[in-house]
Amino acid sequence: MLQLKTELSLTELKDKIESKVRGDIEKQQRDYFLNQQLKTIQDELGQNPHEEDIQKLVDRGAEMKWPENVAKAFEKEIARIRRMNPQVAEYSIQLSYLELLLDLPWEKYTKDNFNLKKVREVLDSDHFGLEKVKDRIIEHLAVLKLKGDMKAPILCLVGPPGVGKTSLGRSIARALNRKFIRMSLGGLHDESEIRGHRKTYIGAMPGRIIQSMKKAEAANPVFILDEIDKVGKDFRGDPSSALLEVLDPEQNTTFHDNYLDLEYDLSKVLFVATANSLNTIQPALLDRMEIIDISGYSQEEKVEIAKRHLIPKQRKEHGLKAKQVKIKDNVIAKIIQLYTRESGVRNLDRQLAGVMRHVAKKVATEEEYNVNIKIADLPDMLGPSRFSKDMYQEVHVPGVAIGLAWTSVGGDILFIEASLNKGKGKLTLTGNLGDVMKESVTTALSFIKAHSNQLGIDDKVFEENDIHLHVPEGAIPKDGPSAGITMLSALTSVFTGKRVKPFIAMTGEITLRGKVLPVGGIKEKMLAAKRAGMKEIILSKENEKHVLEINPEYIKGMTFHYVSKMTEVLDLALEK
Repeated sequence: MLQLKTELSLTELKDKIESKVRGDIEKQQRDYFLNQQLKTIQDELGQNPHEEDIQKLVDRGAEMKWPENVAKAFEKEIARIRRMNPQVAEYSIQLSYLELLLDLPWEKYTKDNFNLKKVREVLDSDHFGLEKVKDRIIEHLAVLKLKGDMKAPILCLVGPPGVGKTSLGRSIARALNRKFIRMSLGGLHDESEIRGHRKTYIGAMPGRIIQSMKKAEAANPVFILDEIDKVGKDFRGDPSSALLEVLDPEQNTTFHDNYLDLEYDLSKVLFVATANSLNTIQPALLDRMEIIDISGYSQEEKVEIAKRHLIPKQRKEHGLKAKQVKIKDNVIAKIIQLYTRESGVRNLDRQLAGVMRHVAKKVATEEEYNVNIKIADLPDMLGPSRFSKDMYQEVHVPGVAIGLAWTSVGGDILFIEASLNKGKGKLTLTGNLGDVMKESVTTALSFIKAHSNQLGIDDKVFEENDIHLHVPEGAIPKDGPSAGITMLSALTSVFTGKRVKPFIAMTGEITLRGKVLPVGGIKEKMLAAKRAGMKEIILSKENEKHVLEINPEYIKGMTFHYVSKMTEVLDLALEK
């Protein structure tokens, strides 16, 4: 009985499967028959929709201004699609490819604005400061105006976050009357994102360069390559190597995209790359770009930027009118000093938004408030101050010197302290110092020992005392050669018992042979010294040119001493 039931269920299942298969075959035959009928009717009436689509492409192609090799490739692909059965999957791929050829701006250019005074006005209205960058753009346009054609240079704007690198690219496009395209390269790992995939792959598509050119609808846009220092590299290829062809003016006339499989001219595109640091950019790629350093803004520049751009923007975004909130220069300066520590203005923008929110709440709830924001109102609006102003405090003991440091958020003053204890000449270093700073201490100590007679130091001091050198704020890592002369002054001061003169700061690298070498970040360091109330600065003679680049208004009242020898530093820094 059980066997009979099993056989019966198997027979039923077999019948069910056969009837389903029969139904599917009949449906396929019916669909095929109807499709063939429809095709025959359309042929008889001369109404083939696929032929209409192809003819539209041919008509568009006849109007296109493009290179001869592209025209030939287009005709060849049209002949190929006509031979193809519209039912096959390759037909739609071929159709997409032909549409891309027609959508790309091959020899279609927007007219540049060569009124250089007008360009300068646009750049000045959008950005305060950044004179070097603006001058470089004007120079480029001047050459373009005189020559009529120029291989576009690849500019690379390097600077800390929030200084306006990307928005500067947008301003360049607006000033030139060019189309604007932005492409973020942050975290890009796949080379095919730049070069595209071959058409033979499923889901193939052109690279982002060609896609962006299609969106731009002009062959000479301003093209921002954002975060070029954050391009990755893994088993899928090296995108930064693929960018070499894009960013080389000698090669990008014939840029090759795998999907397009034709050479595309990128030489009229004005590429502007942005980066926070040059350290992670491939050397070959770095070599192809013109580096423009945007170091950051001084406090005076930030106040102007806040008045001209940030406050009007935040007021508008919070639905306030000009008569409902007024912030004076001294209040803006206080917000910058006590609530932000950055080279750019992004955090300042957030703090001003906090002020506007507080005012918006008062207006919305119809509470009484003072329209003119005062410094005393800031703790209530923004909370307690986050940073203390780096003010100099006069030191009355030998062994303390003031250095100047560059940080990613601007300049800072650095106290370097040295002390002697009874011992056997052991050197102790504290304050989270990096290898380069430790080497500067050792170099300074070796120089002092070698010139002890000249400096009036008894040799026994080195043998009978342990030396301890400390740099406060031990939680913050510190490194770099620029504290060399400060360490030399602090150590000489403690050995001779002479104090370092008050209100004097210094920066410079030292050598064993007694030379003072130049260092970087001079603008930020000088502005930090000014903020801290320093009156005299000692630095290398070779850094004089960098001081001359700073607006004299920002360093008014400060005296600069330029030195080339370490003995000159000690003569200037130590009290007699």
